[in-house]
Amino acid sequence: MKIITKLLCPSVIACCVALLLPLAVQATTDDTQKTHKLYEENCASCHASDLGGFIAPALNAETLKGRSATSLRSLIMTGSFDTLMPPFYGRLTDDDIRGLVSYLKATPKQANPAWTIEDIKASIKVYVKDETTLPTKPTYQIDDINNIIGVAARGKYGRGLGSKAVFINSVTHKIIGEVATGTAAHIIDFDPANPRWAYVKNDTAEIFKVDLYSMQIVRSVKTGFNGPSLGVSRDGKYIMAGSYVPHNAVILDAATLEPLKTFELEGIDPDGKMVSSDSGMIIGTPFADIFAIALENAGQVWVVDLKEGFPVTKIENVGRHLHDAFLSHGGSKLMVASYVDSIVTAIDLKERKIIKKLEAGCVSHVGGGSVVEVDGRTLGFGTNFGDCDKMVVSVWDLDKMEVVKQVPVLGGTESPAAHANAPYVAVDIISKDRRARAVQLIDKKTLEVVKTLEVGGHAYFPEYSADGKFLYISAGYSGDQVVVYDAVTLAKVASIPLESPAGLFSHGRVRYMTRGLSPDDLAKRDGELKGAK
Repeated sequence: MKIITKLLCPSVIACCVALLLPLAVQATTDDTQKTHKLYEENCASCHASDLGGFIAPALNAETLKGRSATSLRSLIMTGSFDTLMPPFYGRLTDDDIRGLVSYLKATPKQANPAWTIEDIKASIKVYVKDETTLPTKPTYQIDDINNIIGVAARGKYGRGLGSKAVFINSVTHKIIGEVATGTAAHIIDFDPANPRWAYVKNDTAEIFKVDLYSMQIVRSVKTGFNGPSLGVSRDGKYIMAGSYVPHNAVILDAATLEPLKTFELEGIDPDGKMVSSDSGMIIGTPFADIFAIALENAGQVWVVDLKEGFPVTKIENVGRHLHDAFLSHGGSKLMVASYVDSIVTAIDLKERKIIKKLEAGCVSHVGGGSVVEVDGRTLGFGTNFGDCDKMVVSVWDLDKMEVVKQVPVLGGTESPAAHANAPYVAVDIISKDRRARAVQLIDKKTLEVVKTLEVGGHAYFPEYSADGKFLYISAGYSGDQVVVYDAVTLAKVASIPLESPAGLFSHGRVRYMTRGLSPDDLAKRDGELKGAK
């Protein structure tokens, strides 16, 4: 026995080290897993599961190289003023915060994790097995279901009880229902063919099928780890969802949420490099049975036909860092923002080719976009994300595809809103100072800023009610309310308390798919399109 011990452990110290080393490694692994879990539960919904950034900056060894542990610890404790990040002092212990800082400063951006079609299938949850038992009409008083406005409420910490989709009657300005989403609700879309269904996607890529008649979730599915993009086909049969983490997109059966096909998002970017890409916007269109998806990093737009095999047409060299887009001309033209190039690229969805690249100020961003008919012209409005030398709202003639005007505004802007019955195009100011309290109103005819509303909090995501009589605005961050204004007089008529409200989504959008155009405008456009065929 002694001989064996001597051979295995030349000294007592070496033997102790040999015995203790696996325990030390195990302890380190356990600590890392614990801290990663802490990150997932408190940070990942904004900063991404792979530490690569999502709606908030990337947090990893490379991006935090120049930051001191003390400054990062202070930031986590106090939060970041005028951003979505709240103070974590009191929510996390000092040891937790120190552990998070050490973990983030030592950990590189993670490899893109897999989330396969089998994972998607396995994640489906059914809350109402027999949908024929659901009510045949709304269980609350509402004259027209198009009067519903959905609010994506983030909740203070991006998760918990405050994270939910809230539905408001835009005639009475009263909450008529809400559903919990676990983590921050990000986008709400509605079925164009059946008014009872809404689809809510949160920041951790879960999609909830919501019955608007009974205001309850009937099914859910997890399509990835992070990623906001979501679209519903014009016949209501399909959903397409895209992810930042992992780099893929999936088409789902809208009724069952069963995955039908996944797409790996990769391609040659405008600089000739093969890249794997985040998913930018996904949009269905009343023009055809297709989805369009922007590959953010590859600079491509893919048009997916909703037929056997879901074939893809790839439109390349659209721009660098694509994100959001909007439709015009009955959904046949797609306007895609390119952050880096300061352009918006117009795409003909019928011909599946680029029409023209239009100047768009700097860090071009269009949000949900807005299109209005003024004096026989189709005018499109786009915003510019962040402060820069040219803080403007760009206005384009979408018939001629040319710049009409660039309207100076207070700061960086995110999401324009318009309605056929309202005289103004509303734009939110997203600068990180007092300017973020404001929303500016541009007269549709003069194309001048004529009014600035001091909404409070961080005022963003303006949206008109379906009839255009009221303008809804989220006052998030420190505002914690949705504020309602008369669309003509701009008098404040209501406020609705909510925890960190963000995106606003009118059910009326499903009637025309483009904010600013009425169903009559769409009918006119449809007639023109048929005449042109």
